[in-house]
Amino acid sequence: MRVLEVSFKPIGFVRTQRSDDEVKKSIQGVDGCIEVLEEYVEGLRGLEGFSHIIVIAYMHKTPPEARKTLVVRPRRLVRFGFKLEELPEVGVFATDSPHRPNPIAISILEVVKIEHNKVYVKGLDLFNSTPILDIKPYTPDRCIDQSELKTPKWYQEILEKLRQKLGGAVIAI
Repeated sequence: MRVLEVSFKPIGFVRTQRSDDEVKKSIQGVDGCIEVLEEYVEGLRGLEGFSHIIVIAYMHKTPPEARKTLVVRPRRLVRFGFKLEELPEVGVFATDSPHRPNPIAISILEVVKIEHNKVYVKGLDLFNSTPILDIKPYTPDRCIDQSELKTPKWYQEILEKLRQKLGGAVIAI
């Protein structure tokens, strides 16, 4: 079987004043902006008025050796007080770990405002200077009816433990 090599040119970059560590530790994400390269500014036309966008990014700080990782523990839950060893080992495709064969990130961000080539956002979970590959509007047809959403047993167990720790206010992790 022949493997297809793919390459992309960024359309822009993340801009935030927050350090990588602050972004990693943030539960709700941080404020920042997506700075679109001038040659792609016309592509933002009509984006104003959408409350949220889907941003596809390349996680440029993921080291080559991490791209071989196929089994992980969902370590972002450590920030909620879980010990790493009490978290299950699951396949990387069952998590949002940055350690994956193709370090691509998909983020849903709240749009604050758009000024020329800058899309100011809330909930940013990407580091400063992260290359942005694409932006799409988050539209109602992308929303999942929560009554139809299913999750595996390991996820449900962690969610229940988190609810107990935080007093029942958590609907997702």
